[in-house]
Amino acid sequence: MDTELRILEKKLNTLFEHTRALRMANEALRRDLVRAREDNQALTQRVQTASARLEALMSRLPEASS
Repeated sequence: MDTELRILEKKLNTLFEHTRALRMANEALRRDLVRAREDNQALTQRVQTASARLEALMSRLPEASS
């Protein structure tokens, strides 16, 4: 009986360690996701700004004659 309890205790401790490690990894992934979304939003804004500037430059070019 004592042996079975020690085995069970070991298994539970292992389970708790894995759960703790997975929780920490999950939190890190969530932080990475937030950072990636912020980066994506910033890049989207930069592309929109560049597109607007390009459109403005193109509108100032003279029309090509056929």
